[in-house]
Amino acid sequence: MTKSSEETAPATSLPEPPSEPAGETRRMTRRGWTLVVSGSLFLVFVVLGSVVPVPFVAISPGPTYDTLGRDAAGNPVIQVAGHQTFQTTGELRMTTVSLHDGVTLFQGLGFWASGRYALAPREEYFKPGETNEQVKQENIQQLQDSQTNAQVAALRKLGYPVKVVAKEIVSGSPADHVLAPGDKLITVNNKKVAEAGDVRAALAGTLPGQTVQITFQSDGQPERTVPLTLASRPDRKEGFIGLTAVDRADAPFNVTISLQDVGGPSAGLMFTLAIIDRLQSGDLAGGRHIAGTGEITETGEVDPIGGISFKVVGAREAGATDFLVPEHNCAEAKTTAPAGLNLIKVSTLDDALAQLANLKAGRPTASC
Repeated sequence: MTKSSEETAPATSLPEPPSEPAGETRRMTRRGWTLVVSGSLFLVFVVLGSVVPVPFVAISPGPTYDTLGRDAAGNPVIQVAGHQTFQTTGELRMTTVSLHDGVTLFQGLGFWASGRYALAPREEYFKPGETNEQVKQENIQQLQDSQTNAQVAALRKLGYPVKVVAKEIVSGSPADHVLAPGDKLITVNNKKVAEAGDVRAALAGTLPGQTVQITFQSDGQPERTVPLTLASRPDRKEGFIGLTAVDRADAPFNVTISLQDVGGPSAGLMFTLAIIDRLQSGDLAGGRHIAGTGEITETGEVDPIGGISFKVVGAREAGATDFLVPEHNCAEAKTTAPAGLNLIKVSTLDDALAQLANLKAGRPTASC
């Protein structure tokens, strides 16, 4: 038996990998670390975007209020004691803007995507270091000043007299400890005071150190005339008394405005019109749903306001068909006014009354 010439070679064995010591885990790969780090960063982004506020506020159309109607407590917005009031029809609706603070990144993106909100730098509405409570108090004070100006403008238009009173007394000034807030000013430097601007005008040509006479009357007291030695101020050449004078209605009845949770000065025009509508026959709105805005001065000028693009939207959503717009806000109002809203340009209280008369009579109105 012959042996096969072809022999099979023995198989070559490979060395086994060293075994891992007990308790030692396999080292994470670069891909694994990338996933962990990316996931951690994403989680941090989600948390920050959901919790941490960004330096922006969101602005949107706010609620509207019929100044001829009632407040949330059921009280008439315009309340008159000691004078006959007249029935009205229709609405004279004031408008507002809602401000949302503490906006997070994701909320801001959602507000922006909705198309109903606008984002603005927070510093445009809050001074550095100013709290929400401080801003709220400022808005309340502006509303109160607006209501006072509305009463003065309305009663002056209706022919009632106006008095000039001291609103604030500067500490350490010549007027300090002599006059008090609320004192009625009668003459300054022997010149009659008929409106607030007359006080500054009466001091024209005077110099610091000069003595002038001032006649005033405290509540329930007889008139007094006292000498005051004028002080100096760096912002003026004439002498300085140290008081802020304002006009106040001097009517034998009381008008109060009841409206809560609203701030700012922009309701002045609509307050003024509502007071006039309550105190005289004529029915200014004439059954129409009229909205508007505008800061009012004591002498009846209508000043521009902010947020007009949101106010016209809010007014139309509330059913208004006509909107009284301060003249300097017309260009902006036209860019966002909804269909079906008639924009009416006004610059004074007399303008507003004339345009309401045109609406009632079916005549054309001054358009923006």
